[in-house]
Amino acid sequence: MKIAAALMLALTLSACAGNQPRGPRPDVIDRALRGAPGEAQPSKVVARELEYARAAKELGQYTAAGQFVAPGAVYHGRNGPVSAAAMLGTLGGDPETSVAWGPKAVVISCDATLAVSQGRYQEPQGIVGNYVTVWERGPEREYLWIYGVDGPDVPQPAKREIEDLEKGAIIVTAIDSVQGMIADCPKRGEAVPAPLAVLLAEDNPGGGGMSPDGTLRWRWEHKADGTKHIMAEYLYQGEWQTAIEEELTSPAE
Repeated sequence: MKIAAALMLALTLSACAGNQPRGPRPDVIDRALRGAPGEAQPSKVVARELEYARAAKELGQYTAAGQFVAPGAVYHGRNGPVSAAAMLGTLGGDPETSVAWGPKAVVISCDATLAVSQGRYQEPQGIVGNYVTVWERGPEREYLWIYGVDGPDVPQPAKREIEDLEKGAIIVTAIDSVQGMIADCPKRGEAVPAPLAVLLAEDNPGGGGMSPDGTLRWRWEHKADGTKHIMAEYLYQGEWQTAIEEELTSPAE
C-alpha cells in the first residue's frame, strides 16, 4: 500500500469482520440508543464515521480527511505516530477512488467526550484490512478523529472473500449491525478505580489517553518488529474491561 493510501486508511479506518471486539457488553446500537445515559450513545459516533465515509466518496479522500481531523491528530504509521496535518500537507490531489470502510464496533466513555471505533477497510486495488480510530468530541460537539491506525490482512483473504466484501460487506448499512459498548457512569461521590498500569518493553514507544471522566482509556504501542498494538479499555461493573484490541502490521512497501 502506498503512503498516501496508508494515511487515509488510518484517517478513515476499519476492522476485521471476523475479529470482533472482546467486550462484555455487546449492546447493539439501537439498544444503546434507548438505554444510554445522557449523550453517551455509540450511534452518534457511527453516524459521524459514515458521514466521513460519504464525504470521502463525494468530495475526495484527502479533502474529507481535512474536514474530520482534530488539531494535533496523529496517524500511526510504519515507524510510529506522526502528525496527520503534516502528512496531509505532503499529499497531492485526491485519488480518483476513495478507500471504502465501515465501523464494526464502538466503545464510548460515560461523558461521551471520547470514543474508539474499530472496523474494516478495502482499498480501490482490492487490499483489505482492519483499522482503529479514536474520536474526541470537539468544541462544536461534533466528533473529530485524533488517532488513526490500520493494517492489511496477512495473508489477504481468498478471492471469493474479497468479492463478497466488494458486494457491500465492508460498508455498514444499518447502525444496529454495529457493536456498541458504553462505559458505566460512576455514582455520585464514588471514585473511579484506576486502570492497571501499562507495562511496555523497554525499547517500545507507547502513548494514548483517557476520557475526562476516567471511564475510557486508549493506548498504543509500537513494537520493535513494526507491529502496531492498540487497545481500548472501559469501566464496566466496577472493573476495567478490554473493549477493543488489535495487532496490526504495516503494508509492504
